[in-house]
Amino acid sequence: MKQFIAITFVSVFFVFSKAQTFRVNISNELHTAALDGRLLLLLSTNNKSEPRFQISDAASTQLVFGIDIENWQSGTSQLIDMHAFGYPIERLKDIPAGDYYVQVLLHKYETFHLKTGQTVKLPMDRGEGQHWNIAPGNIYSAPIKIHFNPATTNEINLSITKMIAPIKQPEDTKYIKHIKIQSKLLTEFWGRPMYLGANILLPEGFDTHPSVKYPLAIFHGHFPADFSGFRTTNPDENLKPDTAARFNLTGYNKIVQQEAYKFYQEWTGANFPRVLAIEIQHANPYYDDSYAVNSENIGPYGDAITYELIPAIEKKFRGIGQGWARFMYGGSTGGWEVLAAQVFYPDEYNGCYAACPDPIDFHHYSTINIYSDKNAYYVQSDFKNTSRPGARNYLGHVSATIKEMNQRELALGTRSRSGDQFDIWEAVFSPMDKDGYPKRIYDKYTGAIDSSVAVYWKEHYDLTHIIQRDWSKIGNSLQGKIHIYVGDMDTYYLNNAVYSAEDMIKKLSNPNCNCEVDYGDRAEHCWNGDHTQPNYMSRLHYHQMFIKKWAEEMKTRVPKTADIKSWRY
Repeated sequence: MKQFIAITFVSVFFVFSKAQTFRVNISNELHTAALDGRLLLLLSTNNKSEPRFQISDAASTQLVFGIDIENWQSGTSQLIDMHAFGYPIERLKDIPAGDYYVQVLLHKYETFHLKTGQTVKLPMDRGEGQHWNIAPGNIYSAPIKIHFNPATTNEINLSITKMIAPIKQPEDTKYIKHIKIQSKLLTEFWGRPMYLGANILLPEGFDTHPSVKYPLAIFHGHFPADFSGFRTTNPDENLKPDTAARFNLTGYNKIVQQEAYKFYQEWTGANFPRVLAIEIQHANPYYDDSYAVNSENIGPYGDAITYELIPAIEKKFRGIGQGWARFMYGGSTGGWEVLAAQVFYPDEYNGCYAACPDPIDFHHYSTINIYSDKNAYYVQSDFKNTSRPGARNYLGHVSATIKEMNQRELALGTRSRSGDQFDIWEAVFSPMDKDGYPKRIYDKYTGAIDSSVAVYWKEHYDLTHIIQRDWSKIGNSLQGKIHIYVGDMDTYYLNNAVYSAEDMIKKLSNPNCNCEVDYGDRAEHCWNGDHTQPNYMSRLHYHQMFIKKWAEEMKTRVPKTADIKSWRY
């Protein structure tokens, strides 16, 4: 398949050999060593913000083109020409002539010598949660206005003179603490020091009850810079109202602050369960989190989190330190993670609340069936190819196709290095290819599915299949622990996989699952089981909802000798 792509590209380049190009230089003070990375050219028709902040799956997206850079020596330049791959326009030659704001950015790669023997070049997370446009150390140019005409052959010169500054780390407060440990397992896998962290919310009375040990409430999700949704002061009176297009709301930022303050009041109130609540930091060279499982390409994150990070937190902050006293909750990526961790470590956790989980049955990998479909991008037939939808609103109106979403990722990075959604699924779920990078589930350019990779995915990460396959071994440990929630108009079609999972769960026996699956009527991403409030409100209440729910539910499945009273002061 790679040969096919190469031949296609060559023929295109031969036919369109003339186009306006960009010559990129780096200032001497920023180019003190040879550099590897992805060089991104960004163009925008407006100056509402820098072009690097205007790339998305939305209709309003602006333009990005990328080329791989290896061993960029000081004093030399790089040419971005017709070979650069772009999104949403694929080639520079097809950009309409006109005025644009343009800048370039180098997303730096680091060399890793893996435990497997392969050497790979990847963008290490630098505390930002794996976002190329704000990653500390990345270098870029100031935006300038140009006139671009693809019919001309002159070079436009761009100079990289800026570097993104380090991110200031959050400070400890009375209630919120931070921990960071070096993982022995991950360091061994990646061949360089690797760390795990967490933001910890201490219960009211932690200091005045020094002999009490606490259960652990584990929130999984995307990289948390600090503990989210908790605020000890009233909302900012001078806060300028923002507009949340997703919810068609003005002033949503103030609602967020109000609900965070209400949570503080509830957390410190007399009736809230006293637990340690944590949000885990496990960003890695492929994404802003690891999906909390062991993976050929990501490394043993499941074991590292379960057997290294969590015990370290419990030891330092007086956790009970037993599986019956831990539970997990999260949405989207976090929804998949909590279900996966519960299934793969059934006795280490005592319940999971999975909201809008990423695909838990690969018959419905978004709108793709990786087992029977031949192409990820198109529904194919004798006389037409119909694009598969990738994102919609609650009315079903499509905003992006699967192909478009993958084209953006391919422009941002080859070899699964975009740092985005389909690439991280591939990095987690796929076997490692011979070159040390993830083996493609489908050709990123054509969409052709590799059925052999699909088989690997099924046996290792298709959670619906694994639960059914292994139920005789894990069923007794999972009874009553699984809760799944999703809107029936989920933005990314994640409800389709849940339907299949529910059908399977209902058939489980010896023992029965006693699990919960619930749907939100016309609810988009990421509905979490609250039928009493709109999605824009309930999504702010994960901690309040699930900690209280678990504190009652866990009474039915703990050892007779378990201490379930001392931490309920």
